[in-house]
Amino acid sequence: MTHPDPARVEQVRAGLAAVRDRIEAACDRAGRSPEEISLVAVTKTYPASDVRILASLGVTDVGENRDQEAAPKAAETADLGLTWHFVGQLQTNKAKSVASYADVVHSVDRARLARALGGRAAEAGRRLTCLIQVNLDQDSRAGVIGPRGGVDPDDALELAARIEEHEALTLGGVMAVAPREGDPSVAFARLREVAGRVRDRYSLATMISAGMSGDLEAAIEQGATHLRLGAALLGNREPIVG
Repeated sequence: MTHPDPARVEQVRAGLAAVRDRIEAACDRAGRSPEEISLVAVTKTYPASDVRILASLGVTDVGENRDQEAAPKAAETADLGLTWHFVGQLQTNKAKSVASYADVVHSVDRARLARALGGRAAEAGRRLTCLIQVNLDQDSRAGVIGPRGGVDPDDALELAARIEEHEALTLGGVMAVAPREGDPSVAFARLREVAGRVRDRYSLATMISAGMSGDLEAAIEQGATHLRLGAALLGNREPIVG
C-alpha cells in the first residue's frame, strides 16, 4: 500500500477542522450538541486514497453518488470498516450492486426501488437502512420525480409503508436536497415537517439527511442529523479518479 501524500493529508485535515468548526458554531446557534450530527464524507470523483486519509482522521461514514465509482472504491477500502452511504439517484438495475456494499441508501424515492433493494439485500444476507428522499422543489408537479429525485412530501408515508414491508430493509428517516433557488432554511423546514410525520408513525425513523457544503448551517438549524459534505472537506482541486 502506498503512503499518502503528506501535503494532501494536511489539506484534508484542514478541511475537516474547518467543517467541524462550522458544525459546532451552527449547533451552538441552534441550541444543539455537535454530538447529534453525523458527518458523511462524499468522495465522488476523489480517489480511494482520500477515503483512507479521511478514515485516518476519524471519519467513519463515506458517501458516493454513482455505483460505478462506489463499488470498486468500497471494495478497495473494505479493510477500514467504514459505513457506506449511497446518496445519489439510483436505478433499479443497480440495486444488486448497491445492496452488496452500502449500509445506508439515502435516495429511495419510489416503491419499485424499495422492492428491488429489499430483494437484493435479502439475497445477499444483508440489511439496508433506507431513507425516503423527499422532493422540496415546490415548482414540481405532484407525482413527478424531478431530475434530482424525491417523492412528493404528501406521499412520504405511503413510501415509508412500502419500505417497511421488506424484512431486509430498515426505515431510517428522510433525506432531501435543497432547491437551487430560495432559502434553504425554508426548504429544510418542510423536510422537518415530513420527518416528524414519518417519525410519529415509525418511531425509529429518526434520521434527517440534509445539508451539503453550502447550506449545512440551515440544515442544522432545521434538525438535520446527517450532513453530506464533499467540497468543504476535500477542496475544489482538480479531482483524480482512481
